[in-house]
Amino acid sequence: MTYDTIILGAGAAGMMCAAHCGGRVLVVDHAKAAGEKIRISGGGRCNFTNMYAGPGNFLSQNPHFCKSALARYTQWDFIDLVDRHGIAWHEKTLGQLFCDGSSKQIIQMLLDEIERAGAELWIRTDVKDLRKTDGGFAVDLEREGQRHNLSCTNLVLATGGKSIPKMGATGLAYEIARQFGLTITETRAALVPFTFSDGKFKDLSGVSLPARLSNDRTSFDEALLFTHRGLSGPSVLQLSSYWREGEAVRANLIPDLPLFDLLRDQRQSGGRKALTTELARHLPGRLVEYLNHHIPMPGNLADQSDAALSDLIAALSNWQLTPSGTEGYRTAEVTLGGIDTDSLSSKTMEARDVPGLYAIGEAVDVTGWLGGYNFQWAWSSGHAAGIAIAGQS
Repeated sequence: MTYDTIILGAGAAGMMCAAHCGGRVLVVDHAKAAGEKIRISGGGRCNFTNMYAGPGNFLSQNPHFCKSALARYTQWDFIDLVDRHGIAWHEKTLGQLFCDGSSKQIIQMLLDEIERAGAELWIRTDVKDLRKTDGGFAVDLEREGQRHNLSCTNLVLATGGKSIPKMGATGLAYEIARQFGLTITETRAALVPFTFSDGKFKDLSGVSLPARLSNDRTSFDEALLFTHRGLSGPSVLQLSSYWREGEAVRANLIPDLPLFDLLRDQRQSGGRKALTTELARHLPGRLVEYLNHHIPMPGNLADQSDAALSDLIAALSNWQLTPSGTEGYRTAEVTLGGIDTDSLSSKTMEARDVPGLYAIGEAVDVTGWLGGYNFQWAWSSGHAAGIAIAGQS
């Protein structure tokens, strides 16, 4: 059986590509349903893009690579598609857009789009063998116990990265890319919680507060969440993409709080209060209790000189922590690294040295921030490959 295009992976990027390829298209996935990562995203409401998505929100060894695809299919193009399908949405913090209803609406929209385009979808299907041929590629698949020997002119790698293996994520795209001579950059778990081997935050599990997490490369101002294994929350997930083993991170627990002035004013009117009692008005009580064992907080407010308050503020603004590691691909929202962008055309996503081979989405060394950016890369890169393939006919 011959197809113009076979797309491996029925996730966000793969389905977007299928909607624009034209010709006879087959989308293949080993999962039990299409769009499984879409389904669980955003707490079941899918943070499908970000109003402020741009090249500066992505990490890659080549920071310029993503510019073409993002410019040619923007967040506004995807929002228009969502609107045309009658899906209600709302904005949360920092430009994050979510469905009012369910993430399943986005999946159904994409399924409707690939049906409109005339593409086929095979789920519960495994790739058994791939070979380059004179006319394209030979693809051997196994579906419902039967072997299918197919051929295609174009082969698209859209199987994602290694993140969340319990959902079936594998390194298949990397294996296939290597088979055809493409280079793979180092891959790491990204947008992932930090862990501490000594369980130092176990008693703080569930405590959260606004914070600024930073290292020598960057900083993020968002919520910080203590867990029984370590640190999580948006600020931590964001910083994890810029972190390496053995490095310290800095936590500012009062990034927008004029705590020095507040404590000094309260010292005049309520000096008999314990310093920890007053701090607990501004920070979670359990956190203050914990910090009291690590940062000197003796006596009442009246006992605190301006210098002592300044030292306390400095300690709360620059808490040095060194994670033991991260929770890894098990809980990582995305994989950092992947198919080297030097191997691909930034305009078409086609392999430079393997005509007809394309790589899109998370499989490529382009990783977005938390907040809908990785979905936007899926839409943009999938669209880029799709229209490039369509332009061949």
